[in-house]
Amino acid sequence: MTKIKTITALSSLSSPQQASEEIHQQLNHGDLGFILFYCSSVYSLPAIALSIQALFANIKVVGCTTAGEISSAGDQEHSIVAIGFSSKYFAISAELIKSMSGFDLLDAQKTINRLSEKCTSKALTTIKNNTFLLTLLDGLSFEEEHFLASLNSAAAGIPHFGGSAGGDDHLSNTHVYYDGQFYQQAAVVIMVNTICPFEVFNCHHIKRATEKLVVTKVDAPRRTVYELNAEPAALEYARLLNLEVKDLCPTVFSLNPLAVKVGGQYYIRSIQKVNEADLSLTFYCAVDVGIVLTAVEMDDILDSLSAKLTDISERYGKPELVLACDCVLRRLEIEHKNLNTQVQALNSQYKIAGFNTYGEHINGIHLNQTFTGVYIAGGSNE
Repeated sequence: MTKIKTITALSSLSSPQQASEEIHQQLNHGDLGFILFYCSSVYSLPAIALSIQALFANIKVVGCTTAGEISSAGDQEHSIVAIGFSSKYFAISAELIKSMSGFDLLDAQKTINRLSEKCTSKALTTIKNNTFLLTLLDGLSFEEEHFLASLNSAAAGIPHFGGSAGGDDHLSNTHVYYDGQFYQQAAVVIMVNTICPFEVFNCHHIKRATEKLVVTKVDAPRRTVYELNAEPAALEYARLLNLEVKDLCPTVFSLNPLAVKVGGQYYIRSIQKVNEADLSLTFYCAVDVGIVLTAVEMDDILDSLSAKLTDISERYGKPELVLACDCVLRRLEIEHKNLNTQVQALNSQYKIAGFNTYGEHINGIHLNQTFTGVYIAGGSNE
């Protein structure tokens, strides 16, 4: 049998059973020890869970729902993308945290220890310098920040990226999948120990900062801002853009984001929706009273990603796989600007697979309108 490191599968069949069977056929290889999948929430999730569990009974499978799927053939919708990992190149362990609420440093340390022990038991290579973490979180849990901060504190420098599960109908039906069942308000933490060279990275396309807005009234636990600069939040944001509140929509949010400055770097805090009843704005990431949200001008969305991938490829050689967590608002911008053909070419060149998220994770930080991922180098199969 031909040696493989990873296999990527894609199915756009509408039947859960048939789509799962097509994925199974494409991943039919004896070396696979772990499968990661991303699926549209338009599917019947109980039917998907039943099919996946039956077809891959002897392989660990985890995944989540999406706001869009990503494959080397380009951006997808109403589909399933799955990646199989060879046990000859990857020792992978995963754990489900059924409730993200209350997850603290002690919980995180126990989780990291158990994941490390499972990977070490497979005797592939040392944990240090050969390991990264991937997180899949419920994207409507409101728990991402504290969860990621706790996990990062326990990770002891292990590089980490991930994404928050999305939903096709936008702002509902977000789930993570673990061992035959979909869960809400939950997280899956995956540890990947590998003999393949890799680099965890993130990329955004912020060009420059412009006008500043101060959060003056907020419901922080619900990430809802009632006032910016002591004015109704939606009115003040619309004023900034010379628009009417009725014109505000996800595409406008994607093209005109707000950001916070942390440690000299800007991190986007994307707007999720306008609440018409009180003209408040709900965000995908944490917001609090007194923080300064800065309007930012964006650069070319693909130039920055292409430059990042070119730089990594010059150091590591051709990719085996780029596993991606890319914000749904970046996808909206790509669609608005008719860049799908260019995206397809980039995805094909770098073997990109993954999903569109409701939030991205990088080394303990929860952020938006960012591409986070891991570049796994190819090279010889010998």
